Amino acid sequence: MVVKRSDDEESLFETTKSRGSFLHRVFSMSLFVAICFVYAYRLTHIPTGGEDHGGGEDYYYGTWTWLGLLAAELWFGLYWVLTQAVRWNLVFRKTFKKRLAQRYEESKLPEVDIFVCTADPEVEPPIMVINTVLSHMAYDYPSEKLSVYLSDDAASDLTFYALLEASLFAKHWLPFCKKFNVQPTSPAAYFNNILLHHNHATKEFANIKIILHKKEPHNSKDEDGNYLPTLVYLAREKRPQHHHNFKAGAMNSLLRVSSVISNAKIILNVDCDMYSNSSESVRDALCFLMDEEKGHEIAFVQFPQTFENILKHDIYSSTLLSIVDVEMHGADHYGGPFYIGTCCFHRRDALSGMKFSVGYKNELLKSERDNSIEENLHELEVKSKALASCNYEKNTLWGKEMGVRYGCLVEDVMTGLCIHLQGWKSVYYSPPRKAFYGVAPTTLLQALVQHKRWAEGQVQILLSEHCPALYGHGRISLGHQLGYSYCNCWALTSLSKLYYSIIPSLYLLRGIPLFPKMSSIWFIPFAYVIVGESARSLLEFVLFGSTIQGWWNDLRMVLYKGTSSYLFALIDSISKLFGLPDSPFTVTAKVMEEDVSERYEKQVMEFGAASPLFTVLATIALLNLFCLLGILKELALCEDWFETYKKMSLQILLCGFLVLINIPIYQGLFLRKDKGRLPSSIAIKSTVLALSTCILFNMLKD
Repeated sequence: MVVKRSDDEESLFETTKSRGSFLHRVFSMSLFVAICFVYAYRLTHIPTGGEDHGGGEDYYYGTWTWLGLLAAELWFGLYWVLTQAVRWNLVFRKTFKKRLAQRYEESKLPEVDIFVCTADPEVEPPIMVINTVLSHMAYDYPSEKLSVYLSDDAASDLTFYALLEASLFAKHWLPFCKKFNVQPTSPAAYFNNILLHHNHATKEFANIKIILHKKEPHNSKDEDGNYLPTLVYLAREKRPQHHHNFKAGAMNSLLRVSSVISNAKIILNVDCDMYSNSSESVRDALCFLMDEEKGHEIAFVQFPQTFENILKHDIYSSTLLSIVDVEMHGADHYGGPFYIGTCCFHRRDALSGMKFSVGYKNELLKSERDNSIEENLHELEVKSKALASCNYEKNTLWGKEMGVRYGCLVEDVMTGLCIHLQGWKSVYYSPPRKAFYGVAPTTLLQALVQHKRWAEGQVQILLSEHCPALYGHGRISLGHQLGYSYCNCWALTSLSKLYYSIIPSLYLLRGIPLFPKMSSIWFIPFAYVIVGESARSLLEFVLFGSTIQGWWNDLRMVLYKGTSSYLFALIDSISKLFGLPDSPFTVTAKVMEEDVSERYEKQVMEFGAASPLFTVLATIALLNLFCLLGILKELALCEDWFETYKKMSLQILLCGFLVLINIPIYQGLFLRKDKGRLPSSIAIKSTVLALSTCILFNMLKD
């Protein structure tokens, strides 16, 4: 149904609610009842001695083991409730760009600054960065109103000179894109055959160069005589004794530098690999930010982060389908999605720390930088260098109450949260044609390290003074609080998942049931929760365009992230509480070797490195394999095998599921011979650990 507005026919965007909301809520309520029955079973069947489970023998479970399962299930239930906050009310947006065009002439549209950040030319090749820059210069938007800023934290000579060459190429490329309506506007994506080798050198002093600007008309017009977008290169000053705050610091430097060059009231920031796939994205964002009724309260418009190298079945679940296609739409209902650090159009006022007030006026059409007319480009460069110096932020509010916030591994989410806490709203828009395309991780280790960083950053928010569950009370809606808290608790799920992945399987070895037998009425709520939630997630994946294999791969990654990435994120977070050093920041590689690429195209899981993350995964996988083989042996030798199976059915199914989903690990340990297999050292360590655990546990007395 369409949400009616007083000026519906005049609005620049439309909001609709999900059609299946009622059915989803009914199902969720039934699932909640089943979860409560699971708790009832645990609380009424706490073992205190011998327990008769219909098999003719008494078993002593151990009260602590049982309470451990109850604690894990309590957390799973609480976490499930948090997930419902971002699934309860999904909203979808539609823009009316024709109304925007009818209402505002091209000459009256606001200026837009575009920030592109790069940090390392080894993992982010200049050719990829330049293609991203060119794609955003080619928006279907008045070129003289666009300013593109490239922040190069590596101060790479090759990146700089590549940008100079790109400015010359733009004189031919931009007219070509507009004449033939080229989509996408990235030359590499369009031609798909460009390659460049690179090297780099690091500089300490700030280097700012205004490459293209309308003040030099002889140099800033294309072959058709039209102005090109302003193009600026920034390598901010970086010195060992000053913390440069990585991407957050680069963004804040760009905010200050752009304020004296173009000072557009709207800012788009993208990662260096996120090229524009739609030339209309700026106009889509303006439909929200310039809407007469609601536009003034919108701080940013978040587009989904999508990837061009995703294969059909998405082996590493890089599309983040549940988040991108479901949860962000749910968060949009409560006041706006989370800021994800890229593919986002910001209102400069909000990003710079201004609080929203009822009297705030939407003055996007005012002249942005009238006084710059009196300054030449050299003067602007000199003034900008002072703003990009490493000590400029000393004793200021930058990174604390202004700009992108510091001190958090997920500075983007923290920044978005602070913006929401200051009264602003945001909008999530997923257009029919994907607006941006980037490069997703192509190895398992890259994916796991990335999720470890995200999860650790979310814990930092949970423990910070801006904790949504506490500080957000009265400042943002309850649904928004729950949505943020759901993300903040990613790492905390690791303990429950680890417990459930190990303890039931070990007790299976000794023939001790931890769940109700199949003939018991208590079996029903357990079965309903398992089957119901699995069916829901499968339906969700299919409805949003994925495959059954893609859903299975997502289940695998949920397990892998939960028992490795999130576990280490939690350990690191606890370690930091005791003053231990932070984990080093890792830039995700955007290029891969040829053999890695070939295996990725074949959707073969890439290991290829000795990592503690893999040791944990391999040990858990082998432990479950040994436990399953042990119970299958017992069933084969047992005369009354069916009764034993009925009594242990849920544990057998759980262990069997864990074995099936870990097949890629078994292949990587023992069957594969390519470079992407698991190293021999991992195979030896994990086998010894898993086998020793099974033997020692089986030797223990009840």
